[in-house]
Amino acid sequence: MSSYHLLVLVHGMWGNPSHMAELKRIMLETRAQPSAEGIEMRLLVLDEVEKLQRDGDKVVRFSITGYSLGGLVSRYVVGILNRRGFFEDVTPFNFNTIATPHVGLPTYPSFVSTLFSTLGPKLLSRTGEQFYCVDKWSSTGRPLLDIMADPDQIFYKSLAAFKTIRIYANSVNDRTVPYVTAAIELEDNFLDHATNGIEIELHEEYNPIIKSYSLPAVSPAPTPKPAILSRQWLKDKKERTYLPPFLQFRFPFNLVFYALLPILIPIGASLIIVRLSLASRSSRARIRLLEKENESNGERLIHLLSDLERQVEDAVVDIIDDPGITSSSENILPEKGKRKTKRSSSEPKAILTPLQQKLVRALNTLPIKKELVYLNIGHNSHATIISRDVKRFEMHRLGQGVIKHWADSFVL
Repeated sequence: MSSYHLLVLVHGMWGNPSHMAELKRIMLETRAQPSAEGIEMRLLVLDEVEKLQRDGDKVVRFSITGYSLGGLVSRYVVGILNRRGFFEDVTPFNFNTIATPHVGLPTYPSFVSTLFSTLGPKLLSRTGEQFYCVDKWSSTGRPLLDIMADPDQIFYKSLAAFKTIRIYANSVNDRTVPYVTAAIELEDNFLDHATNGIEIELHEEYNPIIKSYSLPAVSPAPTPKPAILSRQWLKDKKERTYLPPFLQFRFPFNLVFYALLPILIPIGASLIIVRLSLASRSSRARIRLLEKENESNGERLIHLLSDLERQVEDAVVDIIDDPGITSSSENILPEKGKRKTKRSSSEPKAILTPLQQKLVRALNTLPIKKELVYLNIGHNSHATIISRDVKRFEMHRLGQGVIKHWADSFVL
């Protein structure tokens, strides 16, 4: 009989197991002995364990790593496993999340943020409601994220049982899961990092993980904005594009594309809304079916994952979450004190609700090790932190230092 340390990898919303391919590859290269099992999470861990037992093997240690929404799913799953008695014979070892919205999604003082905080709960099924903490999960009407951060509940106790709890968070440029929710913090020390004088030292071996950072006692004077129509103003406008890479065409095709935008934008927006609405309706129907099937067990099953395809995430989320990206990437991995970003205006500050602030304080009572990542790139850093698609996007390789740190820190 062989004894196994089971590692479960949980991808994010609209994702698929291929998004976790680099984590699996680097873990297997770093830790040649243990078995790393990548499982699409639908509460099938017990089934996987029973399968190993039927083959004459035994799981003695359990670890789980969740990316993006997968981190919230992981926190939910370990609570369910604990309630089912899974950890009576299995020791919980490593609990990791990467770019996970632990306290839901914050809002920003902007029209777009207000729009999405209003439409998100309606278009993204129960997941959208949970993102904005407006769902009613328990009989008392409390949101699921509130329940999962309650020290008296099974989810918190199950998380506290792990030997190591480590989270990875983008410090800048994550337009999908901002710093305050990924790092479980009330304040964002990296807000206006281009102008507030912050000094950042990156880890030599695990670049782009931050080794240390410090803020000046007195913030430097703000850089004056260039005059409208000045040479610098025109240069900044020229270097800034509002399209993701796959929609940046060369001349003369870019002119054709721009000419068609007044037609394409309404059509695209309509298709997105219809697609999400249909997916939301289908998801809610599956939720009702799953809960009905589990009534006999006296257990409520919350279906946290959606079945939308990978193409929707790549084509829609990058547009919505990252509408403005610069084409310059000179400042990808600067050394300490050498920030070359050209942004001079203040960035909007994330707004946490009183409930989200309560969740931050509760979760920070856990012995969490926080690893901050500095991907000062022109694009949304949410996908880069896990090298989500290195075959299509070379820039995603910049996150391999994060994955290497995750693999080296894995407790056997």
